[in-house]
Amino acid sequence: MAYRWDFDSILDNWQALAMGAVGTLRLFLICLVLGLGFGLVVALARRSRRAPLRWLAVAFIEFFRNTPVLVQILWFYFALPMLVPVEITPFTAAILGISLNSAAYSAEIYRGGIQSIEPGQWEAARSIGMSGLQTLRRIVLPQALRRVLPALTNRGIEIFKMTTLASAVTYVELLHQGKLVASLRFNPLEVYTVVGVLFFLLLYPLVRATYALERRLARSD
Repeated sequence: MAYRWDFDSILDNWQALAMGAVGTLRLFLICLVLGLGFGLVVALARRSRRAPLRWLAVAFIEFFRNTPVLVQILWFYFALPMLVPVEITPFTAAILGISLNSAAYSAEIYRGGIQSIEPGQWEAARSIGMSGLQTLRRIVLPQALRRVLPALTNRGIEIFKMTTLASAVTYVELLHQGKLVASLRFNPLEVYTVVGVLFFLLLYPLVRATYALERRLARSD
């Protein structure tokens, strides 16, 4: 017997999915800014001449790169409130887990970009009296960011998809709302098909925009 697709329940509950889409976008934008921004800070700390700061950055990177994001989110949500007297909401736990994990990965991307700059450029900047910070800000970072843009784009895509892990702590995002809708009418095939399509529609414009930015930067070289 052929399967009969039933999308009526999804149309009846479109507001729940719309609320989940808004939650997904909000979580993604915050984690994108925090993850990529803090990742640059960690990358610079790893290149620091101060050994304690460098060791701390390495420890941060290795810990968050080698533990699952889902475990990190669950730990922040369930374990952290037992250690410190703070209330951790599902939204906060998801932000902490996804942002810190993304910062660890993006830190290595930034580090690779900075190390790809020829040593002669550092020496030339030093010869005209620039400090290390000035050289980094005016000469090295602009070039390094261009070189690592494709890798950062992939990191952004991964952050978007990682927002689904927030459903484990009942944060109202797209997958969580999809689960609720599917449980009402027992039609997971239709619901998760729609959820997958919605993720594509939300993410693809961002991907196209990054491609356009890459082409524009390539023409300006």
